[in-house]
Amino acid sequence: MHTSNWHYPTSIRVGAGRVRELSDACRASGIKRPLLITDRDLGHSDMILKALDDCQRTLGHCALFDQVKGNPTGDNVAAGVQAYKAGQHDGVIAFGGGSALDAAKAVALMTGQRRPLWDFEDIGDNHLRADPNGIAPLIAVPTTAGTGSEVGRAAVITDEQARVKRTMLHIRMMPRVAILDARLTLSLPRHLTAATGMDALTHCLEAWCSPVWHPMAEAVAVKGMQMIDRHLPRVVADGQDLEAREQMLVASSLGAAAFQRGLGGVHAIAQSLGALYDHHHGLLNAILLPYVLLANQSSLQSQMSDLAHYLRLPTAGFAGVLDWLLALREESGIAPDLSMLGIDDRDAELIGRMAFADGCSHTNPIRHDAQGYQRIFCHALRGL
Repeated sequence: MHTSNWHYPTSIRVGAGRVRELSDACRASGIKRPLLITDRDLGHSDMILKALDDCQRTLGHCALFDQVKGNPTGDNVAAGVQAYKAGQHDGVIAFGGGSALDAAKAVALMTGQRRPLWDFEDIGDNHLRADPNGIAPLIAVPTTAGTGSEVGRAAVITDEQARVKRTMLHIRMMPRVAILDARLTLSLPRHLTAATGMDALTHCLEAWCSPVWHPMAEAVAVKGMQMIDRHLPRVVADGQDLEAREQMLVASSLGAAAFQRGLGGVHAIAQSLGALYDHHHGLLNAILLPYVLLANQSSLQSQMSDLAHYLRLPTAGFAGVLDWLLALREESGIAPDLSMLGIDDRDAELIGRMAFADGCSHTNPIRHDAQGYQRIFCHALRGL
């Protein structure tokens, strides 16, 4: 018998052009003076300026905060909270890739708290420290198909002083409405399309491998992988394929819903590397995924047998899944090993310790120790 709590409450609006409903989504969530939060690259893009203009025209007020890094930091969050309070806002629009969405969710968390950000790190019952009435309502508009942060209740933020990524979690951080408009992803370059798509796959696959009992998440993970198998090659080959873009956006949201079952060693290592080297999270996941699968192979025989069947792979079992993954990765133009990113082994011992301490390692199918994660990292440097 099991005792579990499962959450799938986000209202999702899917369809090309539905970003025009952004102000309506704000009104439906009780937001009259939103702060639109995005990253530095998108801040002056046409899509952001149009959304900002539409909200200002229909709601009467909307301001922009675009000082979010590719791996958002505690300082980014603090600056966003300052802008929120200075503008007397009553809600947040998270608009952009996973970094912007995570930063915006952390800003929403911190708008009405009296404790520092790191006090809400996802350890034990830390989420109970938060005043739920002090968390601002949130609307999410993703522009990449990768993290699925638009339907998640967590935000990953880099603590630059400690050189570690920390996850903040609270059910009230989950967006009230997510708008999945594939037109917003059409300008995403091929390499980011591939990296974010493989990030979504990593979420689904690690959730599938997790030992946590969550049948709903298992089913969602499989559907996400089936959609990614069909549509990631299409969208990498043709970035203007609107149907494939939409399918990948939905698959990304499915990945985030699935990882309520937990993630694993891929994220444990990738988040450690992201904190140390500031590389793109999705790309790190994409490179690391087969190496962690191989390290977990002894505990994944039945899961991989089932997955090969559900994906209708030509080769059965673990070998079939690994062959499929490597082929999909190569077709997407993903680097085969970490050395291609300029990473070396000088911090190998530290990375092993950081990965072992990372919360994602707790739901890896094998509880590797720090030396085990160090070996996986070194394998990912050398290549298959």
